[in-house]
Amino acid sequence: MLKIEELVHAFVTVNCDFDKEIVLTNFFHSDWEADILLINNEGFSHEIEIKLSKSDFKNDFKKKYTNQQTGEKFLKHDKIGCGDYICNSFSFLIPMGMVDHMDIPEHCGIIEFYHDEDNWATTFYKIREPKMIHKDSYWKLCDKDYFLRNLARNLLVKKFELKGKKEELIFKSPFEIKNKK
Repeated sequence: MLKIEELVHAFVTVNCDFDKEIVLTNFFHSDWEADILLINNEGFSHEIEIKLSKSDFKNDFKKKYTNQQTGEKFLKHDKIGCGDYICNSFSFLIPMGMVDHMDIPEHCGIIEFYHDEDNWATTFYKIREPKMIHKDSYWKLCDKDYFLRNLARNLLVKKFELKGKKEELIFKSPFEIKNKK
């Protein structure tokens, strides 16, 4: 059975141009984590949400979030559909034939995939292009300097995690109080 990491790898390898866009996976932004986040040279962003089962797909429409400033509660797809969302577009990446296209909101793009286990090949089909939710650049809505610092920190943490799996490393906790006087 195809693992989600293998699906993501196959998708970005075939569909992404690393010279023309930033490609992030499992990246937390706004109020949730994007399975795949693409940001092109002009700053336009596209979130791709992977759903491998009907129940997981249906649960995505039940997700509620709370606005940190106002305390207002909202459903994830209501927020996306009304344009109050950091990304310019949103798509679902789903197994071929898993969901009736009529069950997917019009603003969402649809990308289906077929995985041939005998040849270990995955083919992707763009069924519907996502609608542009708004025309503001990702960088207008997101602090680019903070974004870059956050990426650098995450890369460093991942490096230490990988290195720690091969070697026994002891790190001082960064959460300890620095000066106790």
